[in-house]
Amino acid sequence: KTGKVLGEFCRCYKEQFGVALFNSVRYEIEGTGGPQAQLLHRKVPLEDHVIYSGNIFQYIEENKKWRNRFCVVPHNYGLVLYENKLAYERELPPRVLVNSAGYKILTSVEQYLELVNNSLPGVTPKSGHSPILKCPTDFPLILWHPYARHYYFCVMTGKEQEKWRAVFQDCVRHCNNGISEESRVEAPAFTDAIRMYRQSKEQYGTWDMLCGNETQVLSNLVMEELLPELRSAIGPRLKGKAPERQRTWIQVSDAVYRMVYELAKAQYDAAVARCEQERPQLESTIRTDMDQIITSKEHLASKIRAFVLPKAEVCVRNHVQPYISSILEALMSPTSQGFAEAREVFFKEVTDMNMNVVNEGGLDKLAEYMEKLSHLAFHPVKMQSCYEKMDQLKLEGLQQRFDVSSTSVFKQRAQIYMRQQMDDAVYTFETLLHQELGKLQGKDDVCKSIQRILERVLKKFDYDSSTVRKKFFREALLQITIPFLLKKLAPTCKAELAKFQELIFEDFASFILVENTYEDVVLQSVMKDIMQAVKEAAVQRKHNLYRDSMVMHNSDPNLHLLGEGVPIDWSEEYSGQPEAEPAAERRRRAKQVVSVIQDDEGALPYGAEALLQPGSPEPREAEEAHPGVPPSPPDAVKEIREALARESLGAEERLMNGTDGGASEEGAHCVTSPAPGAEIPSGTGRERATPASSPVPGAESPSPACHQRGDKETGEHGERSPPQPRGTTESGEGVQTEF
Repeated sequence: KTGKVLGEFCRCYKEQFGVALFNSVRYEIEGTGGPQAQLLHRKVPLEDHVIYSGNIFQYIEENKKWRNRFCVVPHNYGLVLYENKLAYERELPPRVLVNSAGYKILTSVEQYLELVNNSLPGVTPKSGHSPILKCPTDFPLILWHPYARHYYFCVMTGKEQEKWRAVFQDCVRHCNNGISEESRVEAPAFTDAIRMYRQSKEQYGTWDMLCGNETQVLSNLVMEELLPELRSAIGPRLKGKAPERQRTWIQVSDAVYRMVYELAKAQYDAAVARCEQERPQLESTIRTDMDQIITSKEHLASKIRAFVLPKAEVCVRNHVQPYISSILEALMSPTSQGFAEAREVFFKEVTDMNMNVVNEGGLDKLAEYMEKLSHLAFHPVKMQSCYEKMDQLKLEGLQQRFDVSSTSVFKQRAQIYMRQQMDDAVYTFETLLHQELGKLQGKDDVCKSIQRILERVLKKFDYDSSTVRKKFFREALLQITIPFLLKKLAPTCKAELAKFQELIFEDFASFILVENTYEDVVLQSVMKDIMQAVKEAAVQRKHNLYRDSMVMHNSDPNLHLLGEGVPIDWSEEYSGQPEAEPAAERRRRAKQVVSVIQDDEGALPYGAEALLQPGSPEPREAEEAHPGVPPSPPDAVKEIREALARESLGAEERLMNGTDGGASEEGAHCVTSPAPGAEIPSGTGRERATPASSPVPGAESPSPACHQRGDKETGEHGERSPPQPRGTTESGEGVQTEF
């Protein structure tokens, strides 16, 4: 199946590669573009920084236990799970690497069970039977994928759940956008080839699984066709109770997905290599015969236009035009609210920083605040209020009329634009402030300068925001209407297109395709109405959109030259720290974008998995009595924590002294005093029963130092830049290499 799908796709890709190469060279020569952005664009936003790191409980399917893991989200937005914080600091290989493209973040077991039940029709657990998953707390976080394996996490409080959910959603949003837009040839060739392949199968409209890198997208393309056949062949042969059959099916689907991924990667890489080999010759032909190719393409377009345009215009007038304003209004409201919220968050953060600088010592504190502000756009929690505005996007009946499977494509695109706009504003602000600092004298000057620069940047933000939103509205309207029109016109137009092939010179057949020219003509039939609708919205000043005739004069002619300079390192240049403090220590504190939740009840020490077995009593919730005031833990929990803290200290000392060889599994797992019959992990990864009377050495004399060490090991206070994650192999419990 993979060979068949990839064979057809690679044929489409080769055709689209020549067209994309021609368009790229033509753009390079003619250089047509939109209005110039007023804000600067950061070249490398998050190099060598950590988005977030902290402790989270993960369900290990191999031994059906919940384990405390140390999770790191580096600047590439992969989820990297380590055995514990000590393993991370010692640069040991991670237990799991997850590329979250295509995943959905679920915050209730009920949502998850509904999706699992639908994935294998006819297999539903009977009432009273144990479901496929039980969560020991009320705050689960489940990563669900239609084809790949699922990941199960939980935390202790609602506050933690919201924070981790924002972090996970940011990872999914970033990884879904895995096809680089920097490439002017490979990226459009790939996406156009995907679209042409799906249209050849009568599949029009948006596609939810166009997410991840190229190989992931191709794997999704294969699995879309393969999975129903696989389900019919294997589903009836699964044995056991319903939950066991569901669990087996998930494992089968994941195993097949991995096989498809490897096969698709090999075939796609070979196709790309062949196209790159032919590229120099194709580019030479384009540059030599550019005028003739353009003339030939326009001649073909005029013939197709004469045949298609009358039918297309009738279809637009009857089926599209009446709904354009409704679609635009549905898009404008949440999108503009999201950008307005981004502006408000930026204004508030800079204003708060300004007040703090005045109150706490001027330039000495400025570096610390600017280091934090520079990562504002990549702070999942602070940006969440902006992203949430897009949840209001609903196309109602329009979604069914225009065959839009889901609005998630548009939501994520708008959210990515918001993040980019926020980072552009922050980068412009810090560049202008950095330029001014050498001329300032005292706190008052700093305060006035910050306020003046903030006002300048907000004006630029408003102008660029209007430009970006109008671009997004046009893109979204085209994405919704063009597939609908192509589907409507296919019965009367598609079969007749073959006769136009003879109008293309053989020498130019690599750069001019009848199918692409036909789509361009259909696009032109509706583009005028879309442009007019967006223009009218701007003229009416709806949602703070600027008119196209509104051109902002460049008040900072040298600003874009400043943006080309060396990135600003605030902690190095303006830190008020004494010279005796090592540079690595100063940078360590500023490396992490999101701070760890400081919640004593929110994270248990390592080795406390016995408290989180599905059959165990659930931990007491911090919010039950008085929100915001954590209750005192029960005496038993206190004793366990004290024992864990001591054992954790001993484990670390043994590791540091080289006396414990089981660091990969037992690095910071601690010995607990479990309930009767409970199991605890051993140094070899196997389980062993421990009698309830087993004493914990030294349980009578806890020391403050042990408490301090235990907290440190849970990762609640540490922040540092991660080592580069290394690949692992599937050779033990929970060990997995992701794509």
